[in-house]
Amino acid sequence: MEQFKTYALMIGLSLLFIWFGKIIGGNAGMAIAFIVALGTNFYAYYYSDQQVLKHYNAILVDRGSARELYDMVDRLTERAGLPMPQLYIIPDSVPNAFATGRDYDHSAVAVTEGLLDLLDMEEVEGVIAHELSHIKHYDMLIGTVSASIAGAIAMLANFGMMFGGNDRERVNPIVMIALMVIMPMVATIIQMSVSRSREFMADEGAGRLTGHPEWLQRALSKLDNYAHGEVLNNAEPQTSHLFIINPFAGVKDTMQSLFSTHPTTHERIERLEELKRDMRG
Repeated sequence: MEQFKTYALMIGLSLLFIWFGKIIGGNAGMAIAFIVALGTNFYAYYYSDQQVLKHYNAILVDRGSARELYDMVDRLTERAGLPMPQLYIIPDSVPNAFATGRDYDHSAVAVTEGLLDLLDMEEVEGVIAHELSHIKHYDMLIGTVSASIAGAIAMLANFGMMFGGNDRERVNPIVMIALMVIMPMVATIIQMSVSRSREFMADEGAGRLTGHPEWLQRALSKLDNYAHGEVLNNAEPQTSHLFIINPFAGVKDTMQSLFSTHPTTHERIERLEELKRDMRG
């Protein structure tokens, strides 16, 4: 079911992109958009995970080089009914973590050195369980594809602004200009809403997997406090949706806050508090 939802979203966003291509450039624009959408989805599906791991200089570890962390992930994946993902450590003092990969057999979890230094082992387990919940529901692929298509739509809108629209089909120029402004916002809002809802789902999944929602609550509180003072090295807006805490949480930018891919940490902690009550009940 989760795979079906993922592919449905990929197809839906691609059709939106192709339709917008037709508005901008007629049949030729639609054909170009179709090719770009195919290429974007192909690249996101097969190569985006390795690109993001390479971008953040993630180092692959095993039981021999990170025994305690490896054993924790191994134990949680067995409990979740997942195969063991590849495990990476990012040499960065800013605490954060993310999961990536296209499916269960091609998944990875990465944590920074700063996270391992800041959190106790219960809190680390809460974070790992959160990332495994993302893997369980194919959230990494959904987030990557929606971000890629949103970026492509913005690029197409800029192209339309520079070179004009499809005059042959007499598209109303006011409508066309409005679409060029609105469509990138629509794509961004879709990406944002998908990512935010998935964060809540992953938080709940982590609480149920560990049986201790308070472990993740403590971790989120610590990570959020740190994120408001430091920005992760090499952080990019295009990959911010992957992380458990928005790496730009401390950046004073009204538009970035408005279109954040993460719900507020306060909201997430409150949801976990409700989960604790439900689990006790």
